[in-house]
Amino acid sequence: MNKVALITGATRGIGRQIAITLAKEGYDIALNYRKENEDLENTKKEIEENKVKCFAVKGDVSNFEDCEKIVKQVIENFGKIDVLVNNAGITKDMLLMRMKKEDFEQVIDINLVGTFNVTKNVINHMLKARTGRIINISSVVGVSGNAGQTNYSASKAGMIGFTKSLAKEVASRGVLVNAVAPGFIETTMTEVLKDEIKEEIAKGIPLKRMGTPQDVANVVKFLCSEDSSYMTGQVLQVDGGMLM
Repeated sequence: MNKVALITGATRGIGRQIAITLAKEGYDIALNYRKENEDLENTKKEIEENKVKCFAVKGDVSNFEDCEKIVKQVIENFGKIDVLVNNAGITKDMLLMRMKKEDFEQVIDINLVGTFNVTKNVINHMLKARTGRIINISSVVGVSGNAGQTNYSASKAGMIGFTKSLAKEVASRGVLVNAVAPGFIETTMTEVLKDEIKEEIAKGIPLKRMGTPQDVANVVKFLCSEDSSYMTGQVLQVDGGMLM
């Protein structure tokens, strides 16, 4: 019987690549999305090409009732959840003096409260099974901070604190909780940047390039594997050496 991975915000960017990478490892995939979009069917098709099952489940992670339904549907469909990847996230960048209250709250609600909402509904299943992996996709700005991103940095720093605390709570039951903190990754979020800005960013990275979604997915794959069975409460930076 295949292992089952639930990935939030999984139709594009890093989440999509994580889903495809785990499918290649033989995982059945529960693909969470918030809005209907053209990437959904393409992602589902690419996952199923690996001869595994893919179940697309709609829901807003910032809504607790939605998360109850998401997890219930995945359990009904697959019978279990072995891996949870909390990937859903948004940005609404602005200097604090110009930032609207709702822009701060929405980023916190989706990135941080969303992580709580999904994990809260999954954790009992993992504790009963006495096994499980929870991987939270944070960011290096959750460690270093970044001007214009007080909301995003706060949400991602919160995810790191959440990861470490939960890891201590559930380790004795065989559930491992870790975080991945990507640096600058080539996604739709960075596509909007001008080429000269991307070049400037790359100059500040020791490896002299931005990362790819696959770079992040490879680390998630490792954290799902038996190779990481003695690791919990860790934050793995995937940033080309940007933050040391």
